[in-house]
Amino acid sequence: MLKISSPALRAGLQALLAADASIKVVNDSLDEESEADVMITSASPASFLGREPAASSSAGVLLLSGDPLPVEEMKRLPHVWGILPVDSSAEELTAAVRALSQGLIVGAPQLLFESDSEPIERGPLTERELEALNLLARGLANKQIAVELGISEHTVKFHVSSIYAKLNVTNRTEAVRAGLRGGWIAL
Repeated sequence: MLKISSPALRAGLQALLAADASIKVVNDSLDEESEADVMITSASPASFLGREPAASSSAGVLLLSGDPLPVEEMKRLPHVWGILPVDSSAEELTAAVRALSQGLIVGAPQLLFESDSEPIERGPLTERELEALNLLARGLANKQIAVELGISEHTVKFHVSSIYAKLNVTNRTEAVRAGLRGGWIAL
């Protein structure tokens, strides 16, 4: 669903998204309400702060904005789970729509974090477990993670097991999802 006030931007987004066969634009007007997995809007991030969500909507919201919305603020908002700059590429936009439809947080680092050196909160994980979780998120196998971190594959298995226990998850996908939702890792 597109909630874009600019007709030119709305038309461009509709054409861009229509090029991807896996994405269907169900409503490209501001006049009618419909159920969608993802709503794309160009509203200001500030307009979402302190706002109650629509009771019937469970759609993830992708903000197209140049104004930052730190990940900690996003975590407090029930439906805002993505923010990209207005000049994002077609690939970035379609990837964001797919990720949001799966309940993941999406964002350009410059809009989520105040600076590149800002430490990301680790949550319940140790620094090494967080490194392992980031590599899990990149899709690396245990052997590849071991090479990247300069540790044995057995130690990687230990870290992965510890991550599962601390995040109360049972597989890599759930672990990465928990890390993204917690704002401890970013893709």
